[in-house]
Amino acid sequence: MTDRLIGRVPWTLLAFAAALCIPLLASRFYTSLATDILILALFATSLNLLLGTTGLVSFGHAAYFAAGAYTCAILMKNHGAPFALGFAAAGIVAGAIALAFGFFCVRLTKIYFAMLTLAFAQIVWAICFKWNDVTGGEQGLSNVPYPDLAWMAGIPGLGGMRVGEHYFYVTLVLVGLCFLILRRISESPFGRILTTIRENPERAEFIGIHVRRYELAAFVVAGVFAGLAGALFGIFNRGVFPDFGYWSKSAEVLIMVILGGMGQFWGPLVGAFTLTALNQQITSYTEFWPMVLGLVLIVLLYAFPAGILGTLAGIAGGRRERTDA
Repeated sequence: MTDRLIGRVPWTLLAFAAALCIPLLASRFYTSLATDILILALFATSLNLLLGTTGLVSFGHAAYFAAGAYTCAILMKNHGAPFALGFAAAGIVAGAIALAFGFFCVRLTKIYFAMLTLAFAQIVWAICFKWNDVTGGEQGLSNVPYPDLAWMAGIPGLGGMRVGEHYFYVTLVLVGLCFLILRRISESPFGRILTTIRENPERAEFIGIHVRRYELAAFVVAGVFAGLAGALFGIFNRGVFPDFGYWSKSAEVLIMVILGGMGQFWGPLVGAFTLTALNQQITSYTEFWPMVLGLVLIVLLYAFPAGILGTLAGIAGGRRERTDA
């Protein structure tokens, strides 16, 4: 009975309402941290569409994150474009690059697919690192402007806030809309076909599903939302740098998905929160934070073999079955 009541609680709406209160109740530091987590959660959720839903392991997802970040930054800083145009262009450019790369990647399977995604991502990183006239090269693009958010001062309760807190609300709304779209995609017939492909691609091909075509579509959609996350992150970071597309960024977001729970829609959000919070806490206590963070992650992955949310969902499902029996 208790499980059923808990299941009826609109947790998503409650979480969104709680997030709205962060700038009102928390310090600037925690508002900035929440903005960072939201953006990384969107980045991780886009990868989860590939990894958790479709079963494609990508080691180069940061390429589309960087493409979106550079596109938005170049348009806003060098050409004075409005944020709305830069944000939309980030998703389009990242999606176009994902389409070009995905056309070749989906022709391979398993480890060969993963390694090819990494190879393409390294090409993007090299272009960002060397193309000084456009990307700023090794120095990147600094002083990326915030969007014009003066209009938010007229909203009751937001008039006395700084631009960083206004940007948090913009990020919250945009990320929330992206989550809504991704949730609809994952629950649509298209999403169910992707799950079928993940479970048994040979059987999916046998019943008439064009597996490569659907994998390419998932690859492009994931790239679009990774690009949108990159656009938000570049502005939040007040700069875009080649490291955005480096392999370590892909590894970071891959850890978030695995840590939160592959295949669980909200798993990447939990993983992004956990990894970012651990990183912030451990770095403030010791200079050996990489080693300590690695040990903590090992313990967490052993304690939650299906990811944090995946393991908890499994426990809850087991309890529900015993109650019904």
